[in-house]
Amino acid sequence: MANRRAFDSSALAGVPHGLPAWKRALRLQQRAAATGFEWTEPQPVLDKLLEEVGEVRAEFVNGADPARLEDEIGDVLFVMVNLARHAGVDFPRALRHANAKFERRFRRMEQLASEDGRELATCSLAEQERLWQRAKSAERQP
Repeated sequence: MANRRAFDSSALAGVPHGLPAWKRALRLQQRAAATGFEWTEPQPVLDKLLEEVGEVRAEFVNGADPARLEDEIGDVLFVMVNLARHAGVDFPRALRHANAKFERRFRRMEQLASEDGRELATCSLAEQERLWQRAKSAERQP
């Protein structure tokens, strides 16, 4: 049988399926952009992001069908890769930074709860939010 790729004349042909999902999204977007299918500034990407988030909200309102949520959240993630690309931000690096920030703040919440003689898991969500805000504001202090 002939190589299937030999007959695929799409600009997207040859983008490996085995790449991490974020990297494949980036490559697909780069290939599409090379054909002119590209926003020239970040604002339309932000508008698209708001549209996609609205579609996720609508799915929750309509009963949160898991397959539809997966589809719509996937669209949000795809647009986020596009936004990072437009902003010149390294997507995985930004996500690693966000992970580290979350972990640092969450650990500080646990510490603050412990200093109050409590375990974080016994705090209400409202109390946990207050601890989160304390941890967050402490990072901003010189």
